[in-house]
Amino acid sequence: MSEKIKIGISIGDVNGIGLEIIIKALADTHIYNYCTPIVYGHTKVASFYRRTTGINELNFNVISTAENAQPRRANMINCWEEDVKIEPGVVNKEVGKYAFLSLQKATTDLINGDIAALITAPINKDNIQSDEFNFPGHTEYLQDRDGAAESLMFMVSDTLRVGVVTGHIPINKVAESISVEKIVSKLKLMNASLRDDFWMRKPKIAVLGLNPHASDNGLIGNEEQSVIIPAIEEARNLDILAFGPYAADGFFANGTYLQFDAVLAMYHDQGLIPFKQIAFESGVNFTAGLKFVRTSPDHGTAFDIAGKNLASEVSFREAIFTAIHIVKHRLEGAELAENTLAFTKLSRDRD
Repeated sequence: MSEKIKIGISIGDVNGIGLEIIIKALADTHIYNYCTPIVYGHTKVASFYRRTTGINELNFNVISTAENAQPRRANMINCWEEDVKIEPGVVNKEVGKYAFLSLQKATTDLINGDIAALITAPINKDNIQSDEFNFPGHTEYLQDRDGAAESLMFMVSDTLRVGVVTGHIPINKVAESISVEKIVSKLKLMNASLRDDFWMRKPKIAVLGLNPHASDNGLIGNEEQSVIIPAIEEARNLDILAFGPYAADGFFANGTYLQFDAVLAMYHDQGLIPFKQIAFESGVNFTAGLKFVRTSPDHGTAFDIAGKNLASEVSFREAIFTAIHIVKHRLEGAELAENTLAFTKLSRDRD
């Protein structure tokens, strides 16, 4: 536990703000007291963004494998050989392959145990598409690589944690995509993550309704009565402290979320809009339910400010520290499980 963990960092879209926020985060030398970072990309691309940020004192230690990473250094694994034309802010189909090469290599090292966690910089979900990457986003790709039947997009901060039942799907598909089984599955993942990754012994989870006003007892849709309430009841039978359904607008507006350890939203924007409003710079996207740890900042490629030295690295830094904390919680939990005290039944008889 005393050894600093190795964390991998994928660079995302080379024309976005990924490398800018990575460089800004790694320029903070306090990071190296807690981990050994390994960036999966290319030194020439990194040098371009070192110049745009003016952070020339950050020199990457080039290595061929994660095993060779040097503590107290920013390490870099070159994932391709050719030169890349960098055009900050430009959506370019050609550069999507470099985001994939970075992610692919980092994920392989993660699965092999060469790194303890992965922090992903934002990708462009369109230009990364290929025969090898045919997924709506990072979450689905990493779930597939992990071989997991289910995962949970879990947005976390100090004051708010929000998961979603349905992720990157069209809004007109949401109602038909929720079911009692799916909601219960997400509640089980969330409850387990709160317990094992965040060390909450008996977390309280709020469940949002799908319809406005949580349907007003069936006046505005019937999903609450037919799907969501039965799912909450089933979860409570599994000893999960789930409550609701709550109308999303008032739930966040009046601060009810502060009474719970986490919130399960029915669809992407229902959960992420209030989360980003409340915890934008401090928020982190964590993929719960996988065997490995992956986090990312809670924003996208931000092409509109790419290359202008305007991007904030705060969320990315939080993603690094969140990953470190979760890895340590899992390691400590596994160690405690292996060294449990033997159970001894006490007798009522006394000498």
